Amino acid sequence: MIHHLEVACIPAELKSLRCGIKAFIAEHLPAAAPEQRARSWMGFNAEFSQMLAKHGWLGLTLPRVYGGQGMGFFARFIVAEELLAVGAPVAAHWIADRQSGPLIARYGTEEQKQFYLPKICAAQAFFCIGMSEANSGSDLASIRSHAVDAGEHWCLSGSKIWTTYAQHAHYMLALVRTDGSPTDRQQGLSQLIIDLRLPGITIRPITDLAGDEHFCEVFFDEVKIPKNALIGERGKGWEQVNAELAYERSGPERLLSSIVLAQEYLSYLHTQPSLTDNDYALLGKMVQWLSTLRAMSLSLTAALEAGQNPALAAALVKDLGTSIEQSIPAWIADSLGENPDAQLPASLLRTLAYTEQMAPTFSLRGGTREILRGIIARGMGLR
Repeated sequence: MIHHLEVACIPAELKSLRCGIKAFIAEHLPAAAPEQRARSWMGFNAEFSQMLAKHGWLGLTLPRVYGGQGMGFFARFIVAEELLAVGAPVAAHWIADRQSGPLIARYGTEEQKQFYLPKICAAQAFFCIGMSEANSGSDLASIRSHAVDAGEHWCLSGSKIWTTYAQHAHYMLALVRTDGSPTDRQQGLSQLIIDLRLPGITIRPITDLAGDEHFCEVFFDEVKIPKNALIGERGKGWEQVNAELAYERSGPERLLSSIVLAQEYLSYLHTQPSLTDNDYALLGKMVQWLSTLRAMSLSLTAALEAGQNPALAAALVKDLGTSIEQSIPAWIADSLGENPDAQLPASLLRTLAYTEQMAPTFSLRGGTREILRGIIARGMGLR
């Protein structure tokens, strides 16, 4: 059965955090044009991430003993929401703070926790995700990257693709096959923490339609990886990666990728002497969807806070959220097109152009729409 979502609210004792992160943003956020801020959580700025860490805004879900804040998932939701709302460049620390750190805290050895978690909390260790592979489509269980147990080390060969900012990351948390063959599907998969500076690793950035290089191909040519790089249990990688995907799919980034554009559109409407019925209808539609999705995302946060693994519900929220993220640019473009003679702000047009270019990727990252709907169907007993 799909996980039942309970209505949840941010605890009253955490609400003061919002004022603190707003003040930090006002003081430290680098100035940037809206079309740059529209890159949202794909904006990379290591110095800004390190400034966040210095002021205690990273590692909010991680234990204090490892350098975290020990405040839980609601605290991170507040901070993430405020950063995304202004399009802050958070990509440097995002993956480590959102999912790699919590996964290590949950499954890692004491040695791994002591080594990696303080670095993550200080924005001194950036992670990327090693899941997707070429020629596998969205069929994660068919991966072919194979780590052979060579006694004193693992010997890894294979490749990963669509790996966000691998060219800047220090480590990859990768799902690889340690036993069996691709025909064994979910059996025989394990997770390794890979130091991307090791010999035999080649990283090739992929240029997207907007000219950015968010994604990479990563190739492994008989890379010798220490045996203590195994995270969790050998052969339990499928279970672990599903827990990791719940972290990845549950946050506010799954509904705020178009928010800078929405804000630019709203600012434009504020300059108009009057609004049409269609303007009001569009504003109402966006508020309706974003409010509902935010409530669902808060419910997922409550489940994570309770130690649950809401993987099925997270797939549902991610599917709905990215659908709306993709719809917002189209809705705004249609609305602006109703008055072709209007003098539109150049910043609004540039932000719209960028967001329209990138919107197709919203339903790819974190699991394609087809895969998510298959997960949901299985969870509901429909397949």
